[in-house]
Amino acid sequence: MNADQAKTIANFLLADYEYERATTKRVIGAVPAGQEEYTPDSKSMNSLDLAWHIASAELFFLNGVCEMQFKGGEGKRPEDIRSAQDVLAWYDRNIPPALEKAKGLSGEHLAGNIDFFGMMQMPGFVYLSLMVKHGAHHRGQLSAYLRPMGAKVPGIYGPSGDSEKQASA
Repeated sequence: MNADQAKTIANFLLADYEYERATTKRVIGAVPAGQEEYTPDSKSMNSLDLAWHIASAELFFLNGVCEMQFKGGEGKRPEDIRSAQDVLAWYDRNIPPALEKAKGLSGEHLAGNIDFFGMMQMPGFVYLSLMVKHGAHHRGQLSAYLRPMGAKVPGIYGPSGDSEKQASA
């Protein structure tokens, strides 16, 4: 793949990511206060840790592509993140600058291979696609937690069963 193609694909993926980010914010924002420890199963993350994983993984991928290396780390939720609203505040502070940096990367940079902890080596733009897919996957998990927690599921790719349009039909 040449640099121009890599840049074109990355531009598409980052625009798609921006659209998905708004949806992610609606899902995280729907987690009700007092339900941070909810989990449907002992093997599942609780709602707050899952919301944190979604948000922090996006920064992980953006930084990894920008820096041409993925840095390890537990990804453990900081102690000052105690609610979904805290996750959203962190998300709004940290993602926009990283996203702008990623948008400014050259095609040569985006076409360059990056090692992912010895498991795979792929061009940077491919990790942007993985970031979008990873976020959608975990956002789907979190949206499935919402009704059992007493919350409404926001529209994701159209109205949900809890959307006003859907409810009135």
